[in-house]
Amino acid sequence: MAKEISNHIEENISYFHKTLSVDRNFDIIYRVLYIGGRKSCLYMVDGFTEGEVIQKLLQSLMGNQPEDIPENAHELSKKLLPYGEIGLAKDADTAIRMLLMGFTLLFVDGYDQAITIDCRSYPVRSVEEPDKDRVLRGSRDGFVETLVFNTALIRRRIRDPHLIHEIMQVGDSSATDIAICYMQGRADETLLETIKNRLKNLRVDSLTMNQESLAECIYPHKWYNPFPKFKYTERPDTTAACLLEGSIVLMVDNSPAAMILPSSIFDIIEEANDYYFPPITGTYLRFSRFLTFLMAIFLTPAFLLVVSMPDILPQWLRFILPKEYVNVPFLWQFLILEFATDGLKLAAVNTPNMLTTPLSVIAGVIIGDFSVSSGWFNAETMLYMSFVILANYTQTSMELSYALKFMRIIMLLLTAAFQGWGFAIGVVFVFSAILFNRTIAGQNYLYPLYPFNGKEFLRRFFRMRIPHTWENQEK
Repeated sequence: MAKEISNHIEENISYFHKTLSVDRNFDIIYRVLYIGGRKSCLYMVDGFTEGEVIQKLLQSLMGNQPEDIPENAHELSKKLLPYGEIGLAKDADTAIRMLLMGFTLLFVDGYDQAITIDCRSYPVRSVEEPDKDRVLRGSRDGFVETLVFNTALIRRRIRDPHLIHEIMQVGDSSATDIAICYMQGRADETLLETIKNRLKNLRVDSLTMNQESLAECIYPHKWYNPFPKFKYTERPDTTAACLLEGSIVLMVDNSPAAMILPSSIFDIIEEANDYYFPPITGTYLRFSRFLTFLMAIFLTPAFLLVVSMPDILPQWLRFILPKEYVNVPFLWQFLILEFATDGLKLAAVNTPNMLTTPLSVIAGVIIGDFSVSSGWFNAETMLYMSFVILANYTQTSMELSYALKFMRIIMLLLTAAFQGWGFAIGVVFVFSAILFNRTIAGQNYLYPLYPFNGKEFLRRFFRMRIPHTWENQEK
């Protein structure tokens, strides 16, 4: 049972000092003062509080006489605190949780409630365009690690009272803030209630990995299927567009990414550049992305197939066959390059900016040129793997890129083992992994292709004009 706040100030100070370990936590600040002759105590977390606001509040409170002090905390918060975001906490657990969220607590002798003052000021980086979701034309802002800033970026784009931002806390130790964003009347009410219930019944110590921890908790099914169940974006304009289309967005404090659901494979492949250009250009970009999506899966297994079965090639395509063979089999060449590219990615992530140029020289000259001349790899193998690597970067979703990599490796192994039959089995396996996948709403992953919806299918493949109406005005 939660401990209630006492109306004796000394009991409250003793309990909060012991619970918060004030003598050991240098960032837990307290101040004993007198308001109208009554002993009071102020608690705050250093780095979370606007100092100027607290100073003005203290000047206002300490200038009162004993006859000006009301008999309860509710009246004091209404009459003597010239600040908008004021609340009351009746039990100690609630007060401690709010203090650690950044609220300032005020205890006054004779009051059995704590006054909570929201004058938080979180450390935050500047709102800038995310590195992963860049656009050639459009807005250059992006989400940051502070939740209230992110919801403000969405509210700035959707000035509609039907936009709802609900907040919940998840995690016994972390008490991480999660915002559930949706358009009332457009979002799927059944899915919305399901998500809320799962979050309310979620028992976890903390969301260590932010969205990924949350995703694994609310949708633990089919973990073995690598295709992503959610779409992630760091762009407020993309998030706002998805909300207007009826999607539900989950935003986690301390994370600069929004989780959009439900998401089919067509939702995940889409990107903002499709809508910042005219319809014909946006359609071309979309088709290019779909084509590279398919080639990223099938190009290297198809080359391995024609190398093992050259007779299936017509004469006019024989030029794609390797001119010379090296000591390393083609399967192992592809597998080595698959893992080597991941090693280069990790090296690039962990390389300081001042050393990126030497890393590029090593990767491009030594690994690229010398590996061919030393007899480890064929030039054709390097060419096709280079295309596959570039094709992976056309997808904004890293989860989708790695799903394509896993499917490609499975197809390489099957093709090397069973040749033509292995390639056919691999194609069936890839499409089965996509076809039998489900979104969090239970919808098929290939919707609107399956089940087929003609209007939605055309909208996914062709960039349509923005619908609008003209209002005739008579002079």
